[in-house]
Amino acid sequence: MNSVLQLAQVSSSATFIQTVVKALALGSVYILIALGFVIIFKATQVLNFAAGALAMAGAMFMSILVSDGGFPFLPFDNPLAPAEGENASIIMWLVNIALALVLAAIFGLIIERLTIRPMVGQPLFAMAVITLGIEIAVRPFNLDASALEARSLGVPWGAESWSWSGATVPKSYIAAMIIAAVAGAAVLIFFRTKLGVAMRAVAFDQEAAMAQGINVGRVFAIAWGMGAALAALGAIVYGMAPFPPGGAVSQEIHPILGFRVLPVIVLGGLDSVPGAIYGGLMIASAEIFAGQYLSQYNSILGSGYSTIVPYLVMLVVLLVKPYGLFGTPEVRRV
Repeated sequence: MNSVLQLAQVSSSATFIQTVVKALALGSVYILIALGFVIIFKATQVLNFAAGALAMAGAMFMSILVSDGGFPFLPFDNPLAPAEGENASIIMWLVNIALALVLAAIFGLIIERLTIRPMVGQPLFAMAVITLGIEIAVRPFNLDASALEARSLGVPWGAESWSWSGATVPKSYIAAMIIAAVAGAAVLIFFRTKLGVAMRAVAFDQEAAMAQGINVGRVFAIAWGMGAALAALGAIVYGMAPFPPGGAVSQEIHPILGFRVLPVIVLGGLDSVPGAIYGGLMIASAEIFAGQYLSQYNSILGSGYSTIVPYLVMLVVLLVKPYGLFGTPEVRRV
């Protein structure tokens, strides 16, 4: 009897550890995408509804670099690509990620220059609609390229995992946490730099910032480049196994990054970097823990109930904090 109880306790402890790690890993993905969204909104006040499309496009760039051994839209070979049938070393894989992020940033810069810059001074709603148009325009590139089969990201460790206290901890989950921690720290440090302060000034008052000699157009471009790169990094991380895409870029990526990150940025606050971090962890924890510990009520709640939980959490918080947990309240004087 005692051995049965001990076995049950070990199993329960292992399940809890695995659930916590999975929640932190998914939260890391949400944080990366949310940071990209927040940076664009913080600098331009534009709701970027194309975040999901930009994220998946960046992951596609990574796939082209490591799987095809080439460069997106260019007739050049990638000398850093692994040999056919082999995975790159961790160092070379990280170098390829950096290259994919640079390409994603350039893509963001092009989009900003061609579609957002001409709209400066126009109503923010019109600019938000423009981002919906970008979403529609970029989506075919993403979905058509992965329609027949998923495209490998060449993750060096594949679906390998560690065992700890009876729990299985995938290496990709730990990698996701490390990448999100580094990216989050980098963004927080960035907003303390001269350029980061200029970006905050532009977000507060564009005319006053221009009067102080700040190049608003340059700030807009940098925000879109950083936002696209962070979104791409989130998609690449989510593409690693054992996340559902299974180590590849597939059509699974677009909807989760396009819609399920929305509660994160609304909950944390549209213009708050700490809000993106806390919001990502809270939403992912609610989603994963509900999926794990309420699974016995599937017949009552329905098979997809865990994907609804983030929106319920968001609605409850907004009833108390309409601008999110860390968002800046808008003050209107009559």
